[in-house]
Amino acid sequence: MAVPVEITRRALLRPREACDHAGGRTIPLTVFDRASTDGYVPAVFAWTAQGAPTNAALVDGLLATLARFPHLAGRLGVDDRGRRCFHLNNSGVIVFEAVAAADLADALAHDVSEHIDQLFPKADEERCPDEPLLQVQLTRYRCGGLVIGTACQHHVADGQSMSFFYAAWATAVSTGLAVLPSPFIDRMAAVVARSPPEPAFDHRNIEFMGEHNPSRSYPVVPRDRIKNLTVNFPEEFVARLKARVAARCSMFQCLLAHAWKKVTEARCLAPEELTQVRVAVNCRSRAKPPMPMDFFGNMVLWAFPRMRAGELLSSSYAAVIGVIRDAVVRVDAEYVQSFVDFGEALERSGEELTATAAVVGTAFCPDLEVDSWLGFGFHDLDFGGGPPCAFLPPVLPVEGLMFFVRSCTAKGGVDLFAALHDEHVDAFKQICYSLD
Repeated sequence: MAVPVEITRRALLRPREACDHAGGRTIPLTVFDRASTDGYVPAVFAWTAQGAPTNAALVDGLLATLARFPHLAGRLGVDDRGRRCFHLNNSGVIVFEAVAAADLADALAHDVSEHIDQLFPKADEERCPDEPLLQVQLTRYRCGGLVIGTACQHHVADGQSMSFFYAAWATAVSTGLAVLPSPFIDRMAAVVARSPPEPAFDHRNIEFMGEHNPSRSYPVVPRDRIKNLTVNFPEEFVARLKARVAARCSMFQCLLAHAWKKVTEARCLAPEELTQVRVAVNCRSRAKPPMPMDFFGNMVLWAFPRMRAGELLSSSYAAVIGVIRDAVVRVDAEYVQSFVDFGEALERSGEELTATAAVVGTAFCPDLEVDSWLGFGFHDLDFGGGPPCAFLPPVLPVEGLMFFVRSCTAKGGVDLFAALHDEHVDAFKQICYSLD
């Protein structure tokens, strides 16, 4: 039975000094925002009691940081042209304070997924016009341990942006507000179209669900058939894997090739069956001119490496990484500019399109959707008492969804969080460390 968590305080809080250089009080969603998931993304981090800051220090640091991130304290709405937009009105964020009648270690030892579900706010998904875009829960344990759980509307920011926000918040708390990093918040700088716009790729049917979308028609399965699992790849395993590749590649490419192979094997796909991976690509450095890495917003597109199952399983790691790399390389400056131009044309038409983001219960088999959080530095977040002892993944509600994050418990290691059909979990666990 999961440890009960009691909410002791709920407050709507506003930054004391709102940012006044956000480029206007009403900002339309960019085409990158519109292509992202229209929903809240949770993140949960845990710290032991030693050196954990007080709730008052966390709230003070949060409000000071939010003054430089005006979108997080704003609201989603509709402008006078009927476009979805951000109202930078400093309406604030919700902060919950909670207590758990157990020690942190005990709470995380049993029924972990059920307990984690109590540790972050459950935002209203019905597009309530006054729903805070960032919601925070601070949970204290009997031992003095701390869990910070957040839920943020994805239209506001991608993972790169939120990692910068978390780091800025931690810096504000750990330095006593002496250092307040500021992001680049001019959203319109990311979507400067050519005149006239010249989209060269079929974005209507790639990033959005157009009438000729080539994406597969994925089924929706009962939630209880989707099982979540965590696999830790120790530093030594990652080193052996990279040595097996015998070619220059990133850690993510290496681990993605391995996971793709092992999941495909566990699924027992027919040799001729096509399998693909939807891979998130950060476009900040790929745009021309490039955007600053601290740009706050959404600036992600996707690559789609594809292989036949038999070819994938029989190919070397180097060959599979080559397929992944070739797909990612195609998301280049020309592609990014084409997407921006498509967004401008869409803006002029006033047409609303639906993004290709999966709904809850979607089963991607024989495909995958994989994200890398390896560069986000979550394992180093320090609010004054040291880095977190754990990153706690909420339940992933989509089969075939997985992401990599640097381990908080094993230095140099990587954790894979994955959701697979219950029929494939045991087979994957048996082979996930095999390099054969």
